[in-house]
Amino acid sequence: QVQLVESGGGWVQPGGSLRLSCAASGSTLKDYAIGWFRQVPGKEREAVSCIMSGGGGIDYVETLKGRFTISRDNNKNTVDLQMNSLNPEDTAVYYCAADADGICSGWAVRYHYWGQGIQVTVSS
Repeated sequence: QVQLVESGGGWVQPGGSLRLSCAASGSTLKDYAIGWFRQVPGKEREAVSCIMSGGGGIDYVETLKGRFTISRDNNKNTVDLQMNSLNPEDTAVYYCAADADGICSGWAVRYHYWGQGIQVTVSS
């Protein structure tokens, strides 16, 4: 059983940066593909980025490329999402999720374990 916990969210002004971290207990994250998703009220959960167990990353939202970067720290057993040049449209609850097959997918149903989510608010 993998337990995931997100941290690093909060409020930031437009143009600012946040770094989200997904930490795990109960297992080693390097064996899993880890995806970051986000969701706003009334909309479906949206895939943001994913990193495979082998280390390759995938960005799912064209407008986020160059602003969001996913990375893995195996020593800390975390997967981080660096978010730069944030704008109000990035406001959402962000979730990390683990896929035991080690393969990234943009489909939330493919993931086996989820964190509880963390709020990111971008406003002036």
